[in-house]
Amino acid sequence: MAHESTAEPTRFGYELLRDHVIPGILGKHEDDILYWAGKEIARKFPVFSVNEIPEFFKEAGWGDLRLASSGKEEADYELSERITSPATKDSYHLESGFLAEQYQIANGCLTECYGARDEKSGQIVLQVRWDETYTIGK
Repeated sequence: MAHESTAEPTRFGYELLRDHVIPGILGKHEDDILYWAGKEIARKFPVFSVNEIPEFFKEAGWGDLRLASSGKEEADYELSERITSPATKDSYHLESGFLAEQYQIANGCLTECYGARDEKSGQIVLQVRWDETYTIGK
């Protein structure tokens, strides 16, 4: 009996890893480790410009990322079309770590990112914040 293979990973396969395997391995440290894993992914897959980050999210299957606003030391993104399942908790630590590191590389200063669901709109918001007084590697 021949088996057909799909070119794309399935939603079920993604859910198995993200919702069951990873939490089981990482336990109570899951959020912290996912944040640092996101930073590591950014170091291994740096973008040429922060404008390329939404395309990376789409290609990684993390959802549609849209820059909602930006300022001198901040940028807010909205994340939609994210794969979720009944087991998925509202955790955006992997994505937040990735964004923080990409901005840290681009700006050369200490950067953090926090993800949360806006209670009024239900929209996932990833808030990137950096401090130009704390330079890194320059």
